[in-house]
Amino acid sequence: MATVTLKGNAIETSGNLPNIGSVAPDFKLTATDLSTKTLNDFKGSNLVLNIFPSVDTGTCAQSVRQFNKEASNLKNTKVLCISRDLPFALARFCGAEGLENVISLSDYKDGSFGKTYGLNFVTGPLEALNSRCVVIVNEKGIVTYTEQVSEIVNEPNYTLALEALK
Repeated sequence: MATVTLKGNAIETSGNLPNIGSVAPDFKLTATDLSTKTLNDFKGSNLVLNIFPSVDTGTCAQSVRQFNKEASNLKNTKVLCISRDLPFALARFCGAEGLENVISLSDYKDGSFGKTYGLNFVTGPLEALNSRCVVIVNEKGIVTYTEQVSEIVNEPNYTLALEALK
């Protein structure tokens, strides 16, 4: 269990992020076209898992924009933006913003992604949503970087996350 803060108030997650060097846990998420996506669908690509509570908050929206901007320069890399938002909300946001370099995926059905990756909130006002995290998975499916942002209203460290892809 990890403890992070929301405007200075402690809240807890269900576990800890996967260990660096471990095989990334499989997942089942819903794409904006309502298809189901698993880790295997992205096999052979480097992955940036940009995980956040809701695209309808300023910091979450900015992380999607920033990774969209950075993704256009990355070879063999896909950016997966993951939240518990409905797929329709994710599609609306990316469409309105003209974001084409990220893949939006939803954990809305059962929250199993957040539970498997140990990052869903189990206490506090955001309970059941996913915490703000970045997980980098290399083309072999190995976790090479993780960051659980300690203060939810802060952005992740984009520079460190992207350096893990080099």
